[in-house]
Order: sequence, then structure tokens, then C-alpha cells
Amino acid sequence: MFVISGATGRVGSAVAAGLLEAGHPVRVIVRRVTAAQDWQDRGAQAAVVDLRDSDGLAAALEDATAFFAMMPFDLATDDLPAYEQEVVASVAAAVQASGVAHTVMLSSGGADLPEGTGPIVGLHRMEQALGQTGTTLTALRPGHFQEKVGDVLEPARHEGVYPVFSSTADAPLPMNATRDIAVVAVQELLAGPRGSEVVDIVGPSYTEREVAVALGRALGHDLQVVTIPEPGWAGALQDAGFAPNIAASLSELYQADEEGRLGPRGDRSVQVSTDLAATLQGMLAGVNA
Repeated sequence: MFVISGATGRVGSAVAAGLLEAGHPVRVIVRRVTAAQDWQDRGAQAAVVDLRDSDGLAAALEDATAFFAMMPFDLATDDLPAYEQEVVASVAAAVQASGVAHTVMLSSGGADLPEGTGPIVGLHRMEQALGQTGTTLTALRPGHFQEKVGDVLEPARHEGVYPVFSSTADAPLPMNATRDIAVVAVQELLAGPRGSEVVDIVGPSYTEREVAVALGRALGHDLQVVTIPEPGWAGALQDAGFAPNIAASLSELYQADEEGRLGPRGDRSVQVSTDLAATLQGMLAGVNA
């Protein structure tokens, strides 16, 4: 039995679907009854549990062969570090109480750093906490998601603008497709525990300018790349609708990225290869459907 959290998100849903398609028993963790019914219709078991409910999560982990763990990013919270710590404490307690032998965690590049990385600090704390539970921990650390383009799709589509929260749009960055991260996660879950380790997932590299060109080509019109230097990050994010505490956290993340502190530093590395153009084609097909 493979228990998958985040089953309504991009990576978690792809992990659950991949396991189901391969014929493995799956139990998904979701927060809504409607989502549970959708997965049950697809052949999975479903538990409606908030990850901050440690007892409920421990019950959902009963008889689990392995657990896919992640940290949901709550944009509505008034105190992001406190929310992250609440999730970390609950998930770690549930894993320890259940005795699940293997946990594959969706982490991030930079999660080895204890501070200065915005929301990734929560992933650092989750890695550390899970490492003390007795489970064998496989921490997956991808870099940028190719699907992050969806965050700027509206200004790109309607205003012809591609905003970049950096002083440059010409630094190459490894970018992973969700589908590739999910494939690696499924492989690690099925391989079973081989000793706790950190696995970097490294995709093809693109500059933000190259991403803008590819997105413009997919949309059928050129995009103007607008770089937003650090002094303007928090204000621009708040103008886009983010609460001040979330804007500050994201600004810290962008600063760490600009300073090159989010690179791969794991125990081993997995190279993945999905091209950005294929990801854009799939995203736009879904938006236009």
C-alpha cells in the first residue's frame, strides 16, 4: 500500500496516478470529500485528512509500505513559518507513530540550508524532522518547475509581458517538468528503502529569456521580458495579491536563488529530460480545453 499526500497537487496527483496505472494499491490523502470520491472512482482508497491532524494521518498510514510526503504551501496563512512548523511536527509524529518503513519526500534545492530561503526553510525542517523518526527518508530535491510559467500566464497572454523577479533574465537555470519529478518519485517508492539519502533532480537548463521566447511562440505573439530588481519584489508581489508575509517569504526565496544558493548538493543526482516546449504545449492545452 502506497500512501500519497498532496494528491490534488501537480506532483502528488501524478505520483498516485502513476502507481495506480502500474497496478499498485494506493491510498491518497486529500482535504475534501469531493476529491476523495474522484480518486475512489479511479480505484484508489482515500482518506480525508488535514496534514496538521497527526492522529488522522497516522491512521491513514496504517499498513503502508511507503509514504509520499510533501509540504503544502498555504498562501492564505498569516504566519507561514508557524504553519510550516505545525505541518512538520504533525507529519513527523504520524510517521513515527505508524512505523512506516520508507518515506519519499518532495523537497527542494536549497533545503540543506537552515535559513534565508523563504518557504524552503519549512522543507529543511521537514527533512530534519523526518530523519529523526526511524523511517528511511528519500528526500527529492528538484530545482525550478517548468510549470511555474503558469504563474505569469495571464500577463503574458493579455499584456504581452513576461515578468522576471531577478536582476537578469539571462542566467541558465535547471528546470524540471512535473511529470519527470513524479516518475522519479514512483521509481523511488517502488525501489524500497536503500538507506536515507538526498536525491537531486536536475532538468534541462533555460534562461528566463529563453522561457519567455518559448512561451511567446506557444501563445502566438512576442513577449516583453521585464526584470524586477530586488527593491521592487515585495511591492510587486503584494500588487499581485499576495499577503505581506507571503511576499516577504517569496522575496527571500528569490534572493537566495539570485545568489546561487539553491543548487544541487545531494547524495546523488538524477538527470531528467522533458523539454520545456512539451510542458508548455500540455499546459496551454489544459487551459484552452
